[in-house]
Amino acid sequence: MTATDEPVLFHTTGRAAHITLNRPRALNALNHEMVRRIDAVLTAWEHDPSVETVVITGAGERGLCAGGDIRGIHDDARAGDGSASAAFWRDEYRLNARIARYPKPYVAVMDGIVMGGGVGVSAHGSVRIVTERSRIAMPETGIGFVPDVGGTHLLALAPGELGTHLALTGAQIGAADALLCGLADHFVPADALPHFIGDLADQPVREALAGHVQPPLRGELAGRREWIDACYAADTVEEIVDRLLAHGDPAAKEAAETLLAKSPTALKVTLAAVRRARRLGPLERVLDQEYRVSCAALRTPDLVEGIRAQVIDKDRDPHWSPATLVEVTDADVERFFAPLGDHELGLAGPDAATEVAW
Repeated sequence: MTATDEPVLFHTTGRAAHITLNRPRALNALNHEMVRRIDAVLTAWEHDPSVETVVITGAGERGLCAGGDIRGIHDDARAGDGSASAAFWRDEYRLNARIARYPKPYVAVMDGIVMGGGVGVSAHGSVRIVTERSRIAMPETGIGFVPDVGGTHLLALAPGELGTHLALTGAQIGAADALLCGLADHFVPADALPHFIGDLADQPVREALAGHVQPPLRGELAGRREWIDACYAADTVEEIVDRLLAHGDPAAKEAAETLLAKSPTALKVTLAAVRRARRLGPLERVLDQEYRVSCAALRTPDLVEGIRAQVIDKDRDPHWSPATLVEVTDADVERFFAPLGDHELGLAGPDAATEVAW
């Protein structure tokens, strides 16, 4: 394997150290090896006085990162014991927490597609850049999964019920809406990125930003807050769907139809996860919760079926089990949040394991 074939590349230029996710054919999807390498280099750079800023970008023209390697998760859940996926998530979520607490500026260039695990290695950073090409999403409910990598923490902090809407529908958003929802900090036009990144070699982040940040084009969510906040404030997914269908706005009806195509179990667990995340507080507590939920998802049929339909066979015709929202009981949802005993992620420490009711 040559240097350019490595799944993640590292180099330094002046005062800036660079991480490049380097699987462009797979939209830079993260695997366990990449997570381990990024964590190791962050350790080295944290203690290197010559490194003042860390920058993460994605190779190719399509985006930073489309998520985790879900084909591997599919195979592990279907034919294995789930241990490989659990080990991957354990290290990935620890990396997400580390990025959020990194002591040096961590500049995430969220250009192009940024989804799932891509959000985890970018949206927890201290300086998050979006462009007119940014398409950001947590689309997990469409594969029978639940937003993870700290996604429920980020979405729980979004204004009103915008985060609930994004978590349940998996909708993609652009730059202005990412800024509105708190998933990004600055808009830099795509054609200015090379100059901005180059300036980081010899300028502090604040000075480099000053020469390139611009107002983004108008987004969509601000104009939809009225029906989003009203409909998604309901206590159950069934009531959310009913409110969306009754509202009258075509976009609300479209959102309802989107929800009805998702995994009913994943929808109910996602709503519970976002609502609980609002009460949990620090990111580490939410990641601990997400780890329980993710491990539980490995034991359900919808994750394997969802990945099969969307990624393996690509027939876009998943057969969810249970097939309807009414069939998913409160007990079914609660099982996703059950403590893992000795297998807890444990980021928040032993005194933070108390469950939060909602």
